[in-house]
Amino acid sequence: MDKAQSLYEFWSRFLPAYDENTVPTADFSPAFPYLTYSTITDSMGYPVQLNANLWYSSTSWEDIQKKADEIAEYLGYGGRVVRIDGGFVWLVKGNPFAQRMADEASDSIRRIYINVQAEYLTAY
Repeated sequence: MDKAQSLYEFWSRFLPAYDENTVPTADFSPAFPYLTYSTITDSMGYPVQLNANLWYSSTSWEDIQKKADEIAEYLGYGGRVVRIDGGFVWLVKGNPFAQRMADEASDSIRRIYINVQAEYLTAY
C-alpha cells in the first residue's frame, strides 16, 4: 500500500473519508456524517502536519465529539504505526488535537478540525 492509500485506510476506519481535493460536489454531495482529510507525504526525518475535518449534521455536538474522542483513543499516547510500501508511517495526535468550528452555510452543520502529525519512515 502506498502512502496516500495508507492515509485513506486510516481515516476511512472511522467514517466515509474523502481526500479534501476529491470531495464529491455538484451532482453528488456526501451524506453526513463523513470526514475530509489532507494528503501530505514526505520521507524519513521530516514530520508533517495532517488534518481532517469531521462533518455532522446535528443541533448537538455530542455525536461528533464522540467520534473525535474515538480517533484520539485509537491514536493513544504513543500514536499508531501503519505499514506502507517500503516502510512505515507513524501517526500521532497533533497539538491542538481537536477544535470545534462554526460553519457559515448552516447552523446545523457541526465540524471538528483534527490535527495529526505523520512521520514517514521510508527512504523515498
